[in-house]
Amino acid sequence: MASDSSKVWSVFSLVSALGAAALAKQGLDKTWRVATGKKPPENPADPDVELREAIAWAIASGVAVGMARMLAQRRAAAYYARSTGHLPPELRKDNQKG
Repeated sequence: MASDSSKVWSVFSLVSALGAAALAKQGLDKTWRVATGKKPPENPADPDVELREAIAWAIASGVAVGMARMLAQRRAAAYYARSTGHLPPELRKDNQKG
């Protein structure tokens, strides 16, 4: 049963993280266009992309996607805990019972 619970959580966590990352990327693309007046760099490693722009994009996208994934996984964990009465297996502390 614990193995099934772990698999369900793994899938649930992955789907929520991927969805949040995709939404964050869409929002960030729109924000970048409004703020800079141009499309975000498709590949910041491209030498044709100005270094300042590449660094700004890397920082902005890393923070936005990382925060969105973390928040989505926290919400998913809270939903999982409400549904099952306990945290997902990977998030339980050593002294918690399952």
